[in-house]
Amino acid sequence: MTAEAAAGSPSPARSIALEDFRPDGGEAALYLRPVGLVPRGLPNAGSCGAGPVLPLAGGRFGFALAELIVRSPEPDGTATARVVAPVAALQRWATARGGRAAARLDLLLDRLTRPRPCFAGIALDRPRLMGVLNVTPDSFSDGGAYLAAADAIAQGTALLEAGADLLDIGGESTRPGAAPLAVAEELGRVLPVIRHFAAGPAVISIDSRHAEVQRAALDAGAAVINDVTGLAGDPESLALAVARSTPVAIMHMRGEPATMQDAPRYRDAALDVFDWLEARVGACRAAGLADREIAVDPGIGFGKTAEHNVDILRHGALFHGLGTAVLFGVSRKRFIAALSRGEPPAARLAGSLATGLALFDQGIQLLRVHDIAETAQARAIWEALHPAGAPAPGGDA
Repeated sequence: MTAEAAAGSPSPARSIALEDFRPDGGEAALYLRPVGLVPRGLPNAGSCGAGPVLPLAGGRFGFALAELIVRSPEPDGTATARVVAPVAALQRWATARGGRAAARLDLLLDRLTRPRPCFAGIALDRPRLMGVLNVTPDSFSDGGAYLAAADAIAQGTALLEAGADLLDIGGESTRPGAAPLAVAEELGRVLPVIRHFAAGPAVISIDSRHAEVQRAALDAGAAVINDVTGLAGDPESLALAVARSTPVAIMHMRGEPATMQDAPRYRDAALDVFDWLEARVGACRAAGLADREIAVDPGIGFGKTAEHNVDILRHGALFHGLGTAVLFGVSRKRFIAALSRGEPPAARLAGSLATGLALFDQGIQLLRVHDIAETAQARAIWEALHPAGAPAPGGDA
């Protein structure tokens, strides 16, 4: 194994012609990433030189091309081969191979193209903005600014007035190196703020990994559970979400906040995160949650190097293959400074906006941000440049 692979950076996959595409072994894993996305609102957007344009998650983009990625099941295997081809050609290839390849490609295409219904009552007909409200003394970006309930309420009000579609309220910092917080302290921070906003029309998300806090927040009026452990950190969390039919955001995190940045390693960051989220979505489905109640978050900055984060961001469209809404939190994250000039969190707005727009270009439905007014303005210009097509049937279910 090379030093680069040992550090957790995937080695380049082979790029080959489709007719020569012969992945080894019947157990190879297949992935499908839409590429060359086109706005469905453009004239004659129903087809292109590559063939029919399929709707991406029922949204404003479509795709006729996709990257098929195959990797071996070996423990140290990264992506073994990649090929970009028209979807119709990939379907013919899979049909000719038959068996698992054909079934897997059919499944991924179904997940990629089916319309996404409302999430927590919010239509996903445009990229939606989740406003960050940290009621903490030690969050990486704004720790201490909104610890007092009155300050948090004022900030939350400002975020909603600026255009936040939902408000994500958290009382425990999960920044790199953060120590766990007592549940009683977390409850004391978030409940007064949740109760205030639950009295109005705002959609409230509780950002917590503790079932006791999640339950109390739902009782106080929260409508969404946003769990950085993907409902895996507390054995009661998934059952709670199912019992309450509560929409959830399940995020990928490697390890615990206190140690997650200690030399994180992956076979292939984007594919490993996809596999983990696919397993968690499967667990949620098996427990009784519907796809419309699930959003997936690849967890930028949570147990990942800057290189891992960039790899995952480049593959943003891949995660539509999970069949759920896709959420990203990139606002003010450390990778922005690592790729730029080491700016502190408050000076990372431009990088946050650039990353968010790149994700909009990949059709993601939810973006978690600190700077709502600026992101809403950027979204308005982006929407004017990317006309939406006709609403997909069933998109408001």
